[in-house]
Amino acid sequence: MTLPIALFLAFGFCFGLATYSNRHLFSEGPTQRRDKSEPTPLLDGRVMWTLTCTLLWPLMVLTGLNTWWILSRRRAVAARRLKD
Repeated sequence: MTLPIALFLAFGFCFGLATYSNRHLFSEGPTQRRDKSEPTPLLDGRVMWTLTCTLLWPLMVLTGLNTWWILSRRRAVAARRLKD
């Protein structure tokens, strides 16, 4: 029973590390980078995102798919407007 739990957490951890730079696509985090000169609290950055994704990666995948669908619809509408 511990193997499925460990795999769940390991995949979530890897998912969090891989998607940190695209947090805005999951309706989380800023859409633009902040000024690098200001210090970032430890739990405000990559660590917090990774911890969140470790436990909630199925929800993050669903929100990412929803954002992908919305953005693809917007691109299709924009392409049709340019065509006309």
